[in-house]
Amino acid sequence: MSGHSKWATIKRAKGATDAKRGALFTRLGREIAVSAREGGGNPETNFRLRLAIDKAKDANMPKDNVERAIARATGVGGEGVILEELYYEGYLPCKVPVMIKVVTDNRNRTAADVRKTLTRSGGMMGEGGSVGWQFKRMSYFVIERKEGVDPDKVFEAALEGGAEDVKTGDAVIEVFADADQFRFVRDALQAANIKVSEAELAMIPNTQTELHEQDAEKVLNAVEALEELDDVQTVYHNMA
Repeated sequence: MSGHSKWATIKRAKGATDAKRGALFTRLGREIAVSAREGGGNPETNFRLRLAIDKAKDANMPKDNVERAIARATGVGGEGVILEELYYEGYLPCKVPVMIKVVTDNRNRTAADVRKTLTRSGGMMGEGGSVGWQFKRMSYFVIERKEGVDPDKVFEAALEGGAEDVKTGDAVIEVFADADQFRFVRDALQAANIKVSEAELAMIPNTQTELHEQDAEKVLNAVEALEELDDVQTVYHNMA
């Protein structure tokens, strides 16, 4: 499988964005809401929700904000709100294909914002299916290589759960599996007491594009501009 640059490049680009506390809380709140809507409001039985809440805690998001996000998504107290999780397709500068995951309560507004941001950054919006064939929806897990984390143990647990590939880097270990294997890999990692810092059904590129430093900087600037939009959750691309 081709390498996945999501951690290496997207997280680097998000550094400046996530420093903006309000925007970060908005993004986290929407992730919590969508997770609660899809899997219920109990983090003990909803793994995605538990991860979202853990992220919120790490960012010092107030507990009241977390509880309100869950309440809105589950309709508790009559505060239900309709949020949609969508993907937009297009190209970043240098014709780098991009899949943009958004959570929105107004798809027309969000589509206009994404289109404008792509155009200003030197990219362009695409039609549905225009670049999606260059990505595969897969189960994706990230384990940070902190003290005490044994890569061999992670490898064995991931394979036992049905993982397709495991990539060990200096900072993180990435685990890839078919989309329908998410629960099995998750359970295997949990059973081995391995702490997962990221878990999602991600859009993994089939191939990667290598760019010169100046062009790569243009792409990262475009990614950062997109992630500054409140409705954008994650930006997937194939730049190495």
